[in-house]
Amino acid sequence: MKNQEIQLVPADLSLAEQVVGYYTRNRDFLEAFEPVRDEEFFSLQYQQDVLRKEMLAYKERTAFRFYIASVDRPAKIIGIIGLNNVVWGAFCSAFLGYKLDKEYFNRGYMTMAVAMLTKYAFEKLSLHRIEANVMPKNKASLRVLEKNHFVNEGTSKYYLNINGVWEDHIHMVKINYAMH
Repeated sequence: MKNQEIQLVPADLSLAEQVVGYYTRNRDFLEAFEPVRDEEFFSLQYQQDVLRKEMLAYKERTAFRFYIASVDRPAKIIGIIGLNNVVWGAFCSAFLGYKLDKEYFNRGYMTMAVAMLTKYAFEKLSLHRIEANVMPKNKASLRVLEKNHFVNEGTSKYYLNINGVWEDHIHMVKINYAMH
C-alpha cells in the first residue's frame, strides 16, 4: 500500500537490518511508550525471529504488520503499524498498534498510515471494528486517532505494563458501519 508520501510494506525477512536500525535509532525515544526491552531485542537474530512470526501471523490471518517507509527513501523504516490479535467470526475485530521514528513526527505520516491501514482492514479484510489503546499522556497518538475518526469509549485502568509501570489507557474505537 502506498500514497504519494509513504508506503506500508508487509513484514519480510529482507527488512531485518532496517528494523534493527529503526529500533536502535529510537531506543531512548520509544522507552516511554513500550515494555522494557533487553539487549537481545536490538539484535539482528531477534528481529529476524520477530519478522518470521509476523509473516506466519499474516498467512494465518491473526495479525497484519506493516513497516512504514517514505516514498523518497524506501530503504529506511520510519515506523511500524499493525492490526494485532485479529479475531474473526462474530467479533471481526483487531487491535491497532503503531509507532513512528522520532525524526518524522508532525509531518502527518502516522495519520496517513492509520487511514491506509483502516481502509485495508475495512475494505479488504472486512473487519467490523478496530480498537486502539493509548496512554492519556500520549497526546500526539490520540490526535492521530481523532483525525481518523476513532471514538473514545472510555479508560482502561492499569491496562498495559509500559516501561515497568502499569499504565491507564484510553480505549479508542472505529467501527466499519458499511457492514451494518
